[in-house]
Amino acid sequence: MTLLIISPDYASHLYPLATLGTAWAQAGERVVVATGPATADIVTAFGFERENLQLGRGSNPGTIRAEQQPVGEDDALRGFFDATRRGMVDVLRFQAKARSSDLLYNPVEIAREVQRIVAKVRPDQIIVDHLAFSARLGLLSAGVPHADVVLGHPSALPVETEVYGYPPSWPAVFAPDATELTLLELQCEAVRDSFTRQWNDALHKLDPQATPSRDAFQECGDVLLLNYPAELHAPERTKALPPHVFLGSAVRTEAVDPEVEAWLAADSLPVVYVSFGSFLSVRGDVLTRVAAALRGLPVRVALAVGATDPTVLGPIPDSWLVRGFLPQVRLLQDAALAVTHGGNNSVTEAMREGVPLVVLPFSTDQFAGAAALDDAGFGTSLPPNTATVLDLREACERMLRLTGSARTHLDLLAVSLTLQSGASRAYAAVTRVPARG
Repeated sequence: MTLLIISPDYASHLYPLATLGTAWAQAGERVVVATGPATADIVTAFGFERENLQLGRGSNPGTIRAEQQPVGEDDALRGFFDATRRGMVDVLRFQAKARSSDLLYNPVEIAREVQRIVAKVRPDQIIVDHLAFSARLGLLSAGVPHADVVLGHPSALPVETEVYGYPPSWPAVFAPDATELTLLELQCEAVRDSFTRQWNDALHKLDPQATPSRDAFQECGDVLLLNYPAELHAPERTKALPPHVFLGSAVRTEAVDPEVEAWLAADSLPVVYVSFGSFLSVRGDVLTRVAAALRGLPVRVALAVGATDPTVLGPIPDSWLVRGFLPQVRLLQDAALAVTHGGNNSVTEAMREGVPLVVLPFSTDQFAGAAALDDAGFGTSLPPNTATVLDLREACERMLRLTGSARTHLDLLAVSLTLQSGASRAYAAVTRVPARG
């Protein structure tokens, strides 16, 4: 059998999707990844074949830098970073405005290219990133069965009266103005309607007989896979989802890093892992406050600075490990705490290791994910732009001392996610999808 994985040209998307593909590889089956050139090395590292497919203008091989993006995309990225500095509503409004060009890029051309790749590869199963809307149009319009993977918080697929881009929940520490929220919701509704018209126009060109969508953001594949623990999702919202499978987590295997192994073995102090992922590591101002907060605690820190110059962080203790890239999965295995932007990979990988979190959400579904962690007692959320060094230190101390029912439930969740991997859950669900005719 052959599995085709369709992924945007972003490392943060490809890593979990490729990790799901390892279940097929372990079963002796062929895996082909359709993605762009920036992540080609990741495909090679997994041992998979690659078909070139550029789903958008931007790309990210691991750390994104505005100056490395195409003209136009660089300014958009700088605009996004600036919006994160203004706060929750501003960044969500910025993302809503950019949504059509970001998520439905050259839909007819890309859809036909996906159909060409499917005809060439002849896969028995297909898994596709939920946010690859143009690719999903190609599959839908050609009647090709496929599994749709939501890599973020499940609210990335709105249900019932939810509007894509307007968080169904956010942490209590965020208190946006009611008028600003109303304007955000109205903007998200207008974008939904415009996006759906574009979706339907492209769908009609691809298949004139197709039934138009009422809300393109609520469209999903034959099988819906949620890369998220069911235990963190509100039961009432779970009931509103279309038929689905919670994967829990898609935790990749990393190569052994001798420097990291030596560092972990050198001391017995608790380890705190800090990372804002491949995009938001650019927020060196927030990383500087986090570093200052942790310098006052009896811990060792592994800090992935990404795009930030480490010299701006202030004095770095000799016991700390500071690099542009760090093996996140390995460090979480020994961590007592992680400080994160709340990206889905960071959250699900931390949950599998039973690591509590201090979450500084900046954008999109990070707000809903942070709220879920707060509600479960597995995390403490703070607003990244206004949290002081003292606020951060107190939050870290509180989560390092996590006890009681929250600690017990987090440990039980870690056991559940370890016993059955996301890849094995995906394989069981997707191999039930009818093969292509």
